[in-house]
Amino acid sequence: MSNIKAKIDTGARSSALHAFDLEYFEQDQQTLIRFKVHPVQRDTHHTVTATAPILERREVRNSGGHVQLRPVIQTLIQLGGQQWPIELTLTSRDEMGFRMLLGREAVRHRFLVDAGRSYLQNPKPKRSR
Repeated sequence: MSNIKAKIDTGARSSALHAFDLEYFEQDQQTLIRFKVHPVQRDTHHTVTATAPILERREVRNSGGHVQLRPVIQTLIQLGGQQWPIELTLTSRDEMGFRMLLGREAVRHRFLVDAGRSYLQNPKPKRSR
């Protein structure tokens, strides 16, 4: 998949990815999910389709305090020159500022989070005038 700008949120236990057009299906006695992602912020034209095995469906409390039943997949993440597997819930994050949220379980024992700073891995893009 493409690069995705993510927000690290140590207040969130799990990680989430904005996904849509979720399609569940069975293959080789395993439940899979096919889904679409808009990896670039504020760009709904570039679409990536992905397929992954479902680990489970998990109840997650969203930022509004409502409980949602979300599919959970495992994927590789690469950040700061490191790569490791994480669990990722699939949900609609259309109204959120970031397409991906990295919760504390994804970064635990790997990074020290400085809550007062932003864009430490990649410089914040300069705005054109």
